[in-house]
Amino acid sequence: MSRPGPDFTLEGMRELLLRGGTPWRHPGPADVLVRDGTITAIAPRLTEPGAEVIDIAGRLVLPGLVEAHCHLDKTLYGREWEPHSAGDALADRITNERTRRGGLGLPDPDNAAALLERMVAYGTSHVRTHTDVYAGAGLDGVEAVQEAARRLDGRVTVEQVAFPQSGILRNPGTAELLAEALKSGVSTIGGIDPAGMDRDPVRHLDVVFGLAERFGAGIDIHLHDGGALGAFELELIIERTRATGLTGRVTVSHAYALGQIDAAHQDRLAAGLAEAGITVTTAAVFDFPVPPLKRLRAAGVTIACGHDDIRDLWSPYGSGDMLERAMHVAYRSAFRRDEDIEIALDAATHGGARALGLPAYGLAEGSPADLVVVTADTPAAAVVTRPPRDLVLKAGRVVARDGEPVR
Repeated sequence: MSRPGPDFTLEGMRELLLRGGTPWRHPGPADVLVRDGTITAIAPRLTEPGAEVIDIAGRLVLPGLVEAHCHLDKTLYGREWEPHSAGDALADRITNERTRRGGLGLPDPDNAAALLERMVAYGTSHVRTHTDVYAGAGLDGVEAVQEAARRLDGRVTVEQVAFPQSGILRNPGTAELLAEALKSGVSTIGGIDPAGMDRDPVRHLDVVFGLAERFGAGIDIHLHDGGALGAFELELIIERTRATGLTGRVTVSHAYALGQIDAAHQDRLAAGLAEAGITVTTAAVFDFPVPPLKRLRAAGVTIACGHDDIRDLWSPYGSGDMLERAMHVAYRSAFRRDEDIEIALDAATHGGARALGLPAYGLAEGSPADLVVVTADTPAAAVVTRPPRDLVLKAGRVVARDGEPVR
């Protein structure tokens, strides 16, 4: 791929022409013209005198990848290997983290920034991260993630969720700290297992939806509770979303119950989720249930995906590569046909963008020029082979090349 020299930036030069690639979901090869950080044209054989030209013939162009669920404040990325020490139960992992994070200097903006750098090199343009907010830690995690994001200097956009990892009702003062986080600029309020964690789903949702209404925030609730209990909680979340008018602003992460109930029950919940505009985000990790993505998509439910934990006290796994995460989602869903594998890619792009409420996202005139160029015959091949990212643009700025970040 011919490309600008090592000192290339878009400072002082506002036009860039990507020549001859194949934009995803376009009928064939086309040029992409970028001006002032925005896609201004996609068509064959464009001419633009004065524009810097990069030849990407034969390569696939994707929109910037979207990491819709991770935990930057927990990561140990960028430091020496830390052997995993937690038990297998959810409560074991929570306790292990609370016990050890202080001694390891967490949250650490250096680790969060190192992971964000790697995400940029992998083509991620937007990140939603769930930041622990609880008594004893205050807003330390929020501040650490804010600092890490500042260090990336606009090469990736980071949205934080104020996340009550150990519950709300069982931890006095947590609701007040969640409110402080929202006052400080955090845009989304989290929740976790309203029944399994706090033993009172109605009051838990009172707090979460009440804070969302008070601060104009979005909602993203971890729901690990399975089977009939998790399905019941999904019904409560659907009802609250309708009642509060928060259609399109609520996400349920994990939603293991959807992968455990019978098909008729899945269909009823899928219809309710679609009507309420609730996104389902999956990480497809370990052997935890994966929601029935094809069934949900057919009902009109938005599907997003993310890594969940990356190299932290909860899990030693995770790379930050959203094409790899899409591969895990497709594999765990037993997707083999190209059109099915693309469902997982959609979750790592357009689905995540809808979950985060990103305006004008995608490969279209008028969209922000957040782009990823890879050497792959088809979108499904990109998911399965996870090729190096040849070129990554964020708002028209070259931020990574040949798999490495460009500062």
